[in-house]
Amino acid sequence: MSRTSPAPTSSRYAGVLWGFLGILAFSFTLPFTRVAVETISPFFMTTGRATLAAAFALIAFVLVRPKKPSRRQIARLVVVALGVVVGFPLFTSLALQSVPSAHGTVVIALLPAVTALFVVLRTGERPGVLFWVASIAGAAAVVIFLALGNGFSGVSLPDLYLVLAVVLAAIGYTEGGLLSRELGSWQTICWALIISLPVMAPLTAINAWFIPLSQEPVAWLCFLYTAVFSMFLGFFAWYRGLAIGPMTTVSQVQLTQPVLTLVWSALILGEVLTPDILIGGAVIIGLAFTAVRARVKTLQPPSVSK
Repeated sequence: MSRTSPAPTSSRYAGVLWGFLGILAFSFTLPFTRVAVETISPFFMTTGRATLAAAFALIAFVLVRPKKPSRRQIARLVVVALGVVVGFPLFTSLALQSVPSAHGTVVIALLPAVTALFVVLRTGERPGVLFWVASIAGAAAVVIFLALGNGFSGVSLPDLYLVLAVVLAAIGYTEGGLLSRELGSWQTICWALIISLPVMAPLTAINAWFIPLSQEPVAWLCFLYTAVFSMFLGFFAWYRGLAIGPMTTVSQVQLTQPVLTLVWSALILGEVLTPDILIGGAVIIGLAFTAVRARVKTLQPPSVSK
């Protein structure tokens, strides 16, 4: 009787490895954005990095002719663009003008759980009670963390920006993940960037004309990183990992991002990781992990177009 040989270890972990490379690229986004927005306008950060990333996407499409999206898919790509091309970069840039990168990381740590929540709402999944308990508790933990950080004086405007960034990114991740099964993994982010280009390119020119540009080379290096890696190559690796799958396993790699970002905030920016940041981050990451795991247990790994 013939026996089926197990999959090679390299193949078994290829999706996780690609996913981790994407998350590793994303983990530097908040610290580098924090440096850049000290001298670069958050509006230029948003439109400029999207425009530069779209230029790379056009080059990629010249080299590899992709399948064109349908009208319905274009409408969904607009949702992706509003979430990950515009919303998350804009609101994190606005927030990081006033709050440390580590503070923002604690709020962003809820992103995996919020993404899982939007997937549930978008696809009609029916996860168990544990998922809902962990999701609600995670949201409550973020509110408590923000209230403690502001001395119970209310949620500040930068904190609202961070919450909006999480919600918009979760929507973009959800729709992008679903579209990647139809259009292909890396093609999805390229289409989202190209669709946004007719708006972002003119806005970049207007920002450059009316707002003085930074004279700090370090700020521009950080800007370049967010355009090339955070907005472009990071998504190549991340969506590639999801495409190889299993998606439910690879998606959990995202839970390492806040931990890595806290490390970079301390090492690169010299930010002090206070007890409230460490405790709040641990609680929120733990609840996000519980919510994602609870959802995963209700699913069979979906197939994704590569």
